[in-house]
Amino acid sequence: RRGCLISPRASRTLSSSTSPPTKGDIVDWMQLADGVLEGRPLTRDEALAILQAPDAEMPSIVAAAHRVRRRYFGNTVKVNFLVNIKSGICPEDCHYCSQSKLSKAPIDKYPLMKGEDIITAARRGHEFGARRVCLVASGRGPSDADVAHIGGAVREVLSELPDAEICACLGLLEPQQAAALKDAGVFAYNHNLNTSENYYNEICETHDYADRMQTIGVARESGLSPCAGALFGMGESDDDIVDVAFALRDLRADSVPVNFLIPIQGTPLAGRWELTPARCLQILSLMRLTNPESEVRIAGGREHHLKSLQPMGLLIANSIFIGDYLTAKGQRPEDDIAMIRDLGFEVLGAADERRIDDAAGGVALKSREERLFPSAN
Repeated sequence: RRGCLISPRASRTLSSSTSPPTKGDIVDWMQLADGVLEGRPLTRDEALAILQAPDAEMPSIVAAAHRVRRRYFGNTVKVNFLVNIKSGICPEDCHYCSQSKLSKAPIDKYPLMKGEDIITAARRGHEFGARRVCLVASGRGPSDADVAHIGGAVREVLSELPDAEICACLGLLEPQQAAALKDAGVFAYNHNLNTSENYYNEICETHDYADRMQTIGVARESGLSPCAGALFGMGESDDDIVDVAFALRDLRADSVPVNFLIPIQGTPLAGRWELTPARCLQILSLMRLTNPESEVRIAGGREHHLKSLQPMGLLIANSIFIGDYLTAKGQRPEDDIAMIRDLGFEVLGAADERRIDDAAGGVALKSREERLFPSAN
C-alpha cells in the first residue's frame, strides 16, 4: 500500500472504533452521518468503505451525505464563475493540464488580460448569478507587477459589484503578494492539493506537494480565505483519495473544489477515462463527510463524468462552477441555473425566478413517420 500523506496519528487513530457502523452486514450510512454531525471525524476504514461500496449502496451514501450538507447549507447553492485571465505559456509540467509545457493541445493562448477585459468577464459571470468570480492565471506564480495589475482590476470590479466575492488562483504565492491581493479586496485564494503527497510526483515534477501546502499557508496567514481541493481520475488509488481528503480536513479549507479529470487530447493524461458517475458520487460524498462545514464545490469535468447524475451531485455539494472551464467548454450557464432550481434549491444571492414553463408550443409532437419508423428519428 502507498505511504500516507499525513501522520498515522492524524489519519488513522481518529476514534476508538475504526470500523464503519453496520446493520447486519450492511454499513449504516445514516449512523455514519450522525457521527459526523456530532463532531466525530471519519476513520480511515469508514472513508475507504465509502469508496469501496457497491453501486447499489450509492443512493444510501448520497442520502447520508445530503443529511450533512442540509445541516450546514440548507437548500442553497453557491454559484461560481471562472475567468481564465492568462492562458497557456506555462513552464510547469502538470500532466493533467492543457496549459502546461508538456501539452500539445491546441488551446487559445494569451498573456495577462487587460483590466477592462477582466472587469467585463466578471460582470458577465455576475449576470449569470455567480457571486464568486474566480480569476485564474497560468504559470508557476505571479510577478509583483502581475499582482498589482490584477489588484487594480479587482478594485474596479468590487466598486461596480460590491456583493461579489473575488477568488484568485495565480500559482505559488509570496507573502507580500498575498497581502497585496487582500488589500485589493480579494476574498479567497485557490491552490489545490490535487492528489496525495505520495502520488504527487506521478503528475508533476517541476514543483512538489510541499510547495502547494506552503502557498495555502501563505494565503491563510494573509487573511485570504483558503480554497483548496483535488483532481480525481488520474490513476490514484483509494488510499490516495482518502489521504488527500484527510489532508484537506486538516487544512480546514473554507472551500473544497472537487475536479474530475478532463483528459484533453495533447496532454500526457489524454485518453484516461476511468471514472464512472457512481465513482464521482462516492468521491463527492467522502469530501462532504470529511469536510462537513466546508463549501464543497463540483468543479471541472462534471458534465463528462457525472453525466445524467449531475443533479445528484448537488445533493452532496453546495457549490458549483457554471459555464466554461479554463480551456474546456462546459454547460450553458442557463442550463446550470435551471438544474439548480429544478432540484428546489436556491441560488445564493439571486432572486428566485423559479417558474413552471408553459407547455403550449414547447412540446414537439411525434409525426406519423416517427411512429411507424422510430429509428428514423
